[in-house]
Amino acid sequence: MNIRKVVKKIIPSGLFAAIEPYGHLAEAVGFNVLHGFPARGLKVIGVTGTNGKTTTSYMIHRMLHQAGYKVGLMSTVGYGVGLEIAPQMHHMTNVSVPELMQRLKWMRQQGVEWLVLETTSHALAQHRVFGVPYSVAVMTNVTHEHLAYHRTFERYRDAKRRLFKLANRNKHGLRVGVINAEDPSAELFAGDIATPLTYGVEKGDIRATDIKSTPAGNEYTVVSPVDKDLKLHIKTGLPGSFNIYNSLAAVGVGLALELKPREIEQGIAALKGVEGRMTRLDEGQNFDVIVDYAHSPDSFEKLFKDIKPVVEGKLIVLFGSLGGGDKTKRPLQGRLAGEYADEVIICEEDDRQEDPRVIMNEIAAGAEKSGKVRDKDLFLVHDRTEAIEFAIKRAKKGDTVLLLGKGHEKTIEHADGEHPWDETGTAQTALRRLT
Repeated sequence: MNIRKVVKKIIPSGLFAAIEPYGHLAEAVGFNVLHGFPARGLKVIGVTGTNGKTTTSYMIHRMLHQAGYKVGLMSTVGYGVGLEIAPQMHHMTNVSVPELMQRLKWMRQQGVEWLVLETTSHALAQHRVFGVPYSVAVMTNVTHEHLAYHRTFERYRDAKRRLFKLANRNKHGLRVGVINAEDPSAELFAGDIATPLTYGVEKGDIRATDIKSTPAGNEYTVVSPVDKDLKLHIKTGLPGSFNIYNSLAAVGVGLALELKPREIEQGIAALKGVEGRMTRLDEGQNFDVIVDYAHSPDSFEKLFKDIKPVVEGKLIVLFGSLGGGDKTKRPLQGRLAGEYADEVIICEEDDRQEDPRVIMNEIAAGAEKSGKVRDKDLFLVHDRTEAIEFAIKRAKKGDTVLLLGKGHEKTIEHADGEHPWDETGTAQTALRRLT
């Protein structure tokens, strides 16, 4: 029996949409009852934020695995148990309620003790994670994103705060919230949880000092103004200043779970990379090509600030913007790319039902305000495959090409639906044609 079809007959799609988010809540309650609340018995670490959720989730997962725990993972990129992680084929982080129930049930059958669950504002606002017993909540940051759905930044932020409130209501959980102390919303999140643990570089309960950053990764010492005896040496092969913060969040979880210092250090060092996150491609070319999922103004700015100083030649940036998504971010993306990049190439990301010319021109308007000129250092090439080939052909020795916005995703959405996509494979094919 297809239970979801039965639910849809009981709650017609039109009514379901009209009463949203309570339609999703009704669905979540119903499927939890039908499946016997499959998350019961699991200890769940929820990770939310605008940027860094996936990398932080992978760091926490790998740290717990290295420490000997039977640990599951559900993220934007993949899901599974231990090191057997299958790719996430859906165009979303948190899958539909029926599939979530099936995955939770399967993980319990595998003997999973801890689950690291990347949790989005959409899933929280729509009550799709009803019945999930969060024990620890993690906030990476909250910046400009998803306003097409949430309408205001405050509603977006407060949706993410629900994760901390859920964890705080779990009387059997640790009720710990690991929070980026340097985020403007840190105090609000800290007020939602019994035991807040903050992290940062300039401030926080745990802080990164003696930082050494290279294109190959980061190395630093963790100290605490509230625990003078705390001292950890963290080394991660994931580059970028943002990965200092991501790894600090993982350190916070390790401390909350009372892992040994060596377990925290070795666990974070063990993660060598995450698909579509600062993924460098090497096909023998004499310039750099990097695939990254960055798609918000905040992630753009952080990435560009890290990359620009170490680029020997030109910085060539390729990206698009989601059709039907937050239109206000498009000129911001364009402006930032225009300020930092030597050449900007605008293409499709996921047009969906929106006119791609409108999307590209809205991005281009921002780049033009930064001084970029069309057909000189600003190019609009709609087809993403053609755009990638165009970007790679323009690169010379010492240049860096950034391919942003798609990362790990396995589909690209046009007006007629989803089509298979492989950002890394497409770029590798273009590179091989050069040699």
